[in-house]
Amino acid sequence: MPAKIANASSQDWVDFRRDDETGIESVNAHFCGHAYDPHDHDELLVGVTQQGLQRFNCHRALHTSTPGRSILIEPGAVHDGHAPDTEGFTYVMLYLPQTWVAQMMQRRGLGDIANIEAAFRSTLNDDALLACAIQQAWYAVHHGEGRLARDQSLDHLLTMLSRHLDTRPGLQRTETLAPMQLLRDYLHDFMAEDIGLEELARLSGIDRFRLTRQFKKAFGQSPHAYLVRLRLRSARSLLAQGVEPAQVALQVGFSDQSHLGRWFQRAYRMTPASYQRQCTNVPDRLPRSCL
Repeated sequence: MPAKIANASSQDWVDFRRDDETGIESVNAHFCGHAYDPHDHDELLVGVTQQGLQRFNCHRALHTSTPGRSILIEPGAVHDGHAPDTEGFTYVMLYLPQTWVAQMMQRRGLGDIANIEAAFRSTLNDDALLACAIQQAWYAVHHGEGRLARDQSLDHLLTMLSRHLDTRPGLQRTETLAPMQLLRDYLHDFMAEDIGLEELARLSGIDRFRLTRQFKKAFGQSPHAYLVRLRLRSARSLLAQGVEPAQVALQVGFSDQSHLGRWFQRAYRMTPASYQRQCTNVPDRLPRSCL
């Protein structure tokens, strides 16, 4: 049986792998009830619901995916997850690094997403060929079928995905958004510091009460929620590189390893140590889908 991270008090499980050469992460998971808290990723997320109803908030809208539907989530898009029915839901997902996608698309003449925040035209998609391409690529990556199988299935996935990816340049910043962009850049630059709201208010010249409302309107999250998500994304990257969880916690701004662990578990349903271990595990084979 494949190695799984299971919750002893429920039927939830997460089967996670990472391909070191491409940096692509693959997940097969099952959840009943609450799945995970709102969070985001640096990668493009492409997945398929395999069983049950998969419900989540994304782009300030509630989505319900059914078996066979594709889920497309761009970098930085905050989303959560839960099962509305008692039997729960099962899904597969690929986490595609932006730099890898940009390089592959440029090589194939499919567009340049290197300097923009790429956006999918729809969060849920009923394109059966796309769903099949996602599952084939997931299987090749997750089960280590070899570089040729992996590369060909990923090339096919990118071709199918390019039909649903909007690569138009983003809108220029307006004067009203400029202070919020300044604050976002500040959070990135001083992520590990203990930043206060008064500090952000002085920096932006906006009182702390209006600041929180305007920041949430601009980015969909409060400054604190945005900072936590930023720290979690950075923590994932460092953990995948083999940095010890205790050092990661201090490096990204959590007070200690347990503080990192609590937030990491809520967002990703696994501990930092489990995530780090699973980055190098080799899974056994599971039944094929869409092959």
